[in-house]
Amino acid sequence: MRSVLVRVLQAPGMLVLGGAHRWVAGHCRRVHSCSALVYRRHGPDLEQLRMEQWDLPAVGKHSVRLRMLAAPVNPADINMMQGTYPILPEFPAVGGNEGVGEVMEVGCEVGSLRVGDWVVPVDAGFGTWRTEAVCDATDLLSVPSDVSLLGAATVSVNPCTAYRMLHDFQHLEPGHTVIQNGANSAVGQAVIQIAAALGLRTINIVRDRPNYEALAAELKAMGADYVITEEQLHSTGLGNILQEAPKPRLGLNCVGGLSGGLVLSSLDSGGTLVTYGGMAKKPLQIPAKSLIFKNISLKGFWMTQWKRNHRTDAHLLQSMVDALCSMLRAGQLSPPALVPVPFQHYRQAIQATVQARQRKRVLLMQ
Repeated sequence: MRSVLVRVLQAPGMLVLGGAHRWVAGHCRRVHSCSALVYRRHGPDLEQLRMEQWDLPAVGKHSVRLRMLAAPVNPADINMMQGTYPILPEFPAVGGNEGVGEVMEVGCEVGSLRVGDWVVPVDAGFGTWRTEAVCDATDLLSVPSDVSLLGAATVSVNPCTAYRMLHDFQHLEPGHTVIQNGANSAVGQAVIQIAAALGLRTINIVRDRPNYEALAAELKAMGADYVITEEQLHSTGLGNILQEAPKPRLGLNCVGGLSGGLVLSSLDSGGTLVTYGGMAKKPLQIPAKSLIFKNISLKGFWMTQWKRNHRTDAHLLQSMVDALCSMLRAGQLSPPALVPVPFQHYRQAIQATVQARQRKRVLLMQ
């Protein structure tokens, strides 16, 4: 996707001032500008991020102008700035992959969106840490404005990841069981809630911690059936749980190492382990007997690649977001606990994201 972040070049005799009416190419039109968090190099210290004023291109017949309302700060955003993410934007780049905006202007041939609609980016690398943007209408998906602002701002990555993993790798029916590690992560919480809405049972693994009981109660309030620590699973297995629930057919792994191996070993014959993260930064431990005697399938999943593979199927993309927004509206899905940060205080949000065990931050542009 051609970057929507390219700064407008000023032609000879063209005067471009944000928000002013000026003669441009023989016509008088309003030229808009935005505040954007921009970086021009990769680096580990993140000091390369700067607030800049960018001029916006005119709205073409197939494009729209949107005002960004809110944008989370995710670890993937930090990795992109550091240069360690699998996809990297062209420089100069605007940070942020996720967020929600309001359509302010539409091109004359845009029929899918109207002024006032709320929208989220289809693809990663959009550059959501800005106050306004102009992009092609096909770069956006609509979300209903009657869901919460934070729900809309966070719907397009983690809930979509959970939704696809629960639908695409195993045929699951109400009463079937899913097991996952990293259950208190943003994806893990979405898995719990979406699975509950689908009538699925979940076995949720978390790392041992002093506040385990409080965390277990929080996850169960979301719809988790069982919450256990990695240590409990390693020492006692699922014996007691499997007296009440069928053996898991689907395992979701975002940790790797021993934890991923424990999830794999817990699966029923013919089950599938889907790995979508490697937080432990250790190789996945795969017992050979699980592959030989239980015919376990190993799969990987990356939401960004899935969206790119289905980029031309607008109905599929929109129907997924619509389903998740319906869950948000019905109270079946809630956004993760977020700490709002005014856009001008963005450094606070960046610093909190790179620190361990900090609540997720969301930038508020308005």
